Amino acid sequence: MRISSGSVFDTNVSMLNQQQSSLLHTNQQLASGRRVLTPADDPASSANALQVTQAEGTNNQYEVNRNAVKSSTGMAEAVLQSVSTLIEDVKTLAIQAGNGAMSESDRKTIADEVQGRFDELVGLANSTDGTGNYLFSGFQGRTIPFVKTALGVQYMGDDGHRMVQVSSSRKMASSDSGADIFIRIKSGNGIFVTEATPTNTGTASIGQGLVTNANEVTGKTYKLTFTGPDTYDVTDGQGNAVSTGNTYNTGDAISLPGMQFSIVGTPDAGDSFTISPSSNEGLFKTMSDLMAALRNQSPAGDAATAAIMASNLSKALSGLDRGLDQVLTVRASLGSRLNELDSLQATGEDLNLQYKQTLSTLQDLDFNQAISDLNRQTTSLTAAQKSFKQVADLSMFNYM
Repeated sequence: MRISSGSVFDTNVSMLNQQQSSLLHTNQQLASGRRVLTPADDPASSANALQVTQAEGTNNQYEVNRNAVKSSTGMAEAVLQSVSTLIEDVKTLAIQAGNGAMSESDRKTIADEVQGRFDELVGLANSTDGTGNYLFSGFQGRTIPFVKTALGVQYMGDDGHRMVQVSSSRKMASSDSGADIFIRIKSGNGIFVTEATPTNTGTASIGQGLVTNANEVTGKTYKLTFTGPDTYDVTDGQGNAVSTGNTYNTGDAISLPGMQFSIVGTPDAGDSFTISPSSNEGLFKTMSDLMAALRNQSPAGDAATAAIMASNLSKALSGLDRGLDQVLTVRASLGSRLNELDSLQATGEDLNLQYKQTLSTLQDLDFNQAISDLNRQTTSLTAAQKSFKQVADLSMFNYM
C-alpha cells in the first residue's frame, strides 16, 4: 500500500489539531472549574443542570417575594402596635372624663386631646409600606384608604388582599383591608348596644350589659320606657308591648331574651332606653361620638346631663374595647404570618443548598482527573509533535 507524502502530512496535522483541541478543552475546564462547558460535553447532565438552575432561580424569586411580604407585614404590625397604644390612651382619657369632679371646660380639653389622637389614628390607618403602597387599602395599593368627609371618615379601599406567591404552593397577603380593622367593629358589647335617649331628664344611666344565652338572643330592638321612677314598660321595635308595669330598682339586673343589663340612678317618667342589635360602628365613629359627647354638655351640675354623659362614656369605652380586641386579633394574624414566613425562608434556604449540591454534582470538575488528563494530553501532544518532525524530515533525496 503506497502512502503519499501529502497524506502523511494531512493525517498528522489533523491528529495534532485534535490533541491541541482536547488540551485546550481541558485547560478551559481547569480555568472555569466546570466539567460541562457546553451541552455537547454531557447532554444528559446539561439538561438536568438547566432544570435545576431554573428551579433555583424560581426559589430565589420566592425569597425576594417573602422578603417583600415580611417587610410590609412587619410595618403593618408596627403600625397596629401604635394603634393599640393610641386606643389605650383614649380609653384613659374617657375614664378621666367620667370623673364627677371634671368641669365642662375640663371635658372640652379632653375632647381636644381625643381630637389629636383621632387625627393620629387617621394618619396611622393611611400608612404606606415605604414603596408608596398603602398597607390597609386592600387591592387598591395606590388609593388612600381613609378620607375625612362631612359624613365622617370614609373608607375608599376595598375588601381585597394583595396576594404574593411566597413558595411553590403558598400565597400570602401583603396587604389588609382597612375596613376589617378600623370599620367593621361591632358596637356595644358585640351582640347588642344600649343607649339612653338624649332627651331624658332623670339621673339614670345604662350599662352595656352582657349576653346570658346567645341562643335566646332574638336580634330585635327593645325600648324601656319609664312610667314612673320605679316602673317601666318594654316594647319591641314596632311598638308592640313586651311587658308592662315592671318594677325598677337602681342597679338591679334587667333581663331580656338572652340579654342582661342594669340601669343606675333615678329616672323620670317618660325617660327611655333602647336596646338594639349591634352594628358596625368603627373606631373613627366611636371616637367622633366620644368627642361630641364631651363637647355638647349642659352647664356643670345638671344631673340629667351627667347621666347622659355616663351612658355615652360607657358606650365609648365599650366601643374602644371592641376596637382594641379587633386590632389585637389582626396583630395576632400578622404574627402568625411572620412566623410562617420565617419557616418558609428556612425551607427555601435548605432548597437552595440542595440545588447547589445537585449542580455541583452535575457540572463541577474533578480536578485530580482533569490535571491527570492535562498531563497525559501534554505528553501525547509533545510526542506527536516530535514524531511528526522526524517523519517530516524523511526524504529519499537524503539517500541519493
